[in-house]
Amino acid sequence: MTAIIDYDAGNIRSVEKALLSLGQEVVITGDAEKIESADKVILPGVGAFGDAMATLRARGLDQVIRRVVNKGTPFLGICLGLQLLFERSDEAPGVEGLGILKGEILRIPEQEGMKIPHMGWNSLHLENDGRLFRGIQDGAYVYFVHSYYLRAEDEKIVKASTDYCTHIHASVEQNNVFACQFHPEKSSDVGLAILRNFVEL
Repeated sequence: MTAIIDYDAGNIRSVEKALLSLGQEVVITGDAEKIESADKVILPGVGAFGDAMATLRARGLDQVIRRVVNKGTPFLGICLGLQLLFERSDEAPGVEGLGILKGEILRIPEQEGMKIPHMGWNSLHLENDGRLFRGIQDGAYVYFVHSYYLRAEDEKIVKASTDYCTHIHASVEQNNVFACQFHPEKSSDVGLAILRNFVEL
């Protein structure tokens, strides 16, 4: 059973649909017991860092996420779900993230001729042997929608990066915690292969 954490932050149904297409049993829930008993847990998200953290804390889901991670359950953050795993974001000065991983979320810098948010397909540079990317070719294209990007403190946890106005840490892995800035559920066959690698961990 894979639990998708429901905290009113978008793109949940598309994640569910992708997992169902892989033959997975899926539950969308904000219930602590169901999340903690799941074999895998996914934190999706589209929206604002500060609002999302406020909702997670108000519902006690920040502590649920920490317990799941500490227990060793495979955990995947997607888009905003990646950003929330880190310590802080330019989008919400003064708001603490979950701090499960070390690093900061920065505003994508303005560059002439480049639109922000970064929206569309970009190629990945694979590095450091990420388990999510088994069978994926270097240079594979995935779908992004974001105005903020990750700069991880420890580059050894970075498993994929891309370039758009700046160098972006696009996916990370540390022990049982995985995260993607891009949307695997919207990234066609490559994205489904990434999700399959996660659910087969």
